[in-house]
Amino acid sequence: MQSFYPETFERDMAGSEAEWRFALDRAVGTYPVRVDGQQAEVQIGTGRLRISWAPLPERRIALLVMQRLCVRFAFEGLSEQQRYAFMRPFDLTIQRGGG
Repeated sequence: MQSFYPETFERDMAGSEAEWRFALDRAVGTYPVRVDGQQAEVQIGTGRLRISWAPLPERRIALLVMQRLCVRFAFEGLSEQQRYAFMRPFDLTIQRGGG
């Protein structure tokens, strides 16, 4: 989780597109979302968040193979506090644990 979310940023995320879509549906919670192919638009009050994703080459570590996605986030019409208020629970929902 971050303490600040700029208006636009990218993430390299592990997982398949199917896993991402499942996590995205849960992470946006009750906000209206429209998904079209490899992009989504989330309505957040009077602003919005546009998310797009594209597959990246698999990451291989010895015998472990991980699918990856490049996920781009672009906020419009939201203050720094509003971006944080949306992204904090979003990140808590999509983060993966390990140990």
